Amino acid sequence: MPSISTFLRGALAAAALVLTPNAASAETFAAGDIVVEAPWTRATPGGARVAGGYMRISNNGAEPDRLLGGTTTVAPRFEVHSMEMVDGVARMAEVAGGLVIPPGETVELAPGGYHIMMMGLTAPVTEASEVAGTLVFERAGEIAVTYAVAPIGSREAPGGGHDHHHGHGQGHGHGHNH
Repeated sequence: MPSISTFLRGALAAAALVLTPNAASAETFAAGDIVVEAPWTRATPGGARVAGGYMRISNNGAEPDRLLGGTTTVAPRFEVHSMEMVDGVARMAEVAGGLVIPPGETVELAPGGYHIMMMGLTAPVTEASEVAGTLVFERAGEIAVTYAVAPIGSREAPGGGHDHHHGHGQGHGHGHNH
């Protein structure tokens, strides 16, 4: 007979999926106080060397955590980047020291803002696949995730997901596509 804690974890996971927008295509992953919702990437054309990764990360704890890095099965390098518009030009930079996820807040990784860079792709990312990986947090540790794959050039998660822009001071609406 399953333990109460196993039952509760299952019930909470089911409730999280029901409460997640676009639950049919949006997966939720968690460890410690960190909840990762709807990780996704875009399909890439043959020969592409990079792909972006996007998701919502919530910190349900009382202490800040940091997304330090991670891994994917499609690329040997994984970096957390910021993007901002400077004089009409999109500027990307690796986030030094990791991306802070403040307590009680959600940080959106979305096109035009914070995002993951999967660098040195070993094969094209295709819509017919998913991308497995891990995220590494300072406090929560490793969280295994699966990125859904949207069409090339998509501005939103597959299955009609939507970008949430919460005023993190990032430029939006430019044509930069990675």
